[in-house]
Amino acid sequence: MTCTVPKEFVHRAALAEVLLTGRTRLSDNRFQVTAQWPRSHSFYTPIGGTHHDPLLAAETIRQVGFLLPHAEFGVPIGHQFVMRTFHLQVDPAHLHVGATPADLDIDVTFHDVRTRGTTHSAARYEAVIRRAGHIAATGSFTYTCITPQAYRRLRGNHGHLHTPLTAPLPPQNVGRLSPTDVVLSPTTTPNTWQLRVDTRHPVLFDHPVDHAPGMLLAEAARQAAIATTGTTTPLIPTEIHSTYDHYVELDTPCHIHARPLPTTTPHHHHVDITATQNGKEMFHTTLTTTPLP
Repeated sequence: MTCTVPKEFVHRAALAEVLLTGRTRLSDNRFQVTAQWPRSHSFYTPIGGTHHDPLLAAETIRQVGFLLPHAEFGVPIGHQFVMRTFHLQVDPAHLHVGATPADLDIDVTFHDVRTRGTTHSAARYEAVIRRAGHIAATGSFTYTCITPQAYRRLRGNHGHLHTPLTAPLPPQNVGRLSPTDVVLSPTTTPNTWQLRVDTRHPVLFDHPVDHAPGMLLAEAARQAAIATTGTTTPLIPTEIHSTYDHYVELDTPCHIHARPLPTTTPHHHHVDITATQNGKEMFHTTLTTTPLP
């Protein structure tokens, strides 16, 4: 019987959102983690009905970065993790939805591991997701860990107020089926949208937080990239490079700006995306999409 790891270890409140199923330590900084993707997901829905959403791979690798620091490096539950950089590359040939859930083996290597006193405080890790022996995705994150006391000093009273919920873009314009899953709202400026923050969303806001979650910003980047193409043909993100510079606050409008980049590869769309708040850049990503194979 397949069981998940404890939900507290991956910072999820809902058991249904836990993707990891086990772990094995191979050496000081190398691990093997197992995971499973459902055939369908309430938010990370299969693209075109045929391929697992690459952001499900991103969420899987993100959960790895909670599980191993807690379970193997001794970071206490309750410490906050600050995402710094993120990279993902997928092979759509190995993302097809099969007749059963996708069982995954993930090779994880930690680099630049740091401690504060005797407590694990920061690292970069690389993950290789294999499905039936084939590489389906590779990714990396860098992060720092903050004690609850330090986090309270850093954040103060942020998160108590929220901006009013704004109207969504048409779902078909951003590769979505339901307006409740749209995270962009229209503005009068071309290729610029307001981040739509619905704190009631059961996946993006699986539990209360005092800032816009990193996966909300990743989804905003994906939707912005699709919106710039002007097509309703299913597009699959194949590569993402992101940096997270500042917390995106919930009480102030945040704007998402997209700029198509030149490409020499037919049918590949490269887009540069930034998030700004109060005139300051908060988040930056470059994202590549391609039509389904």
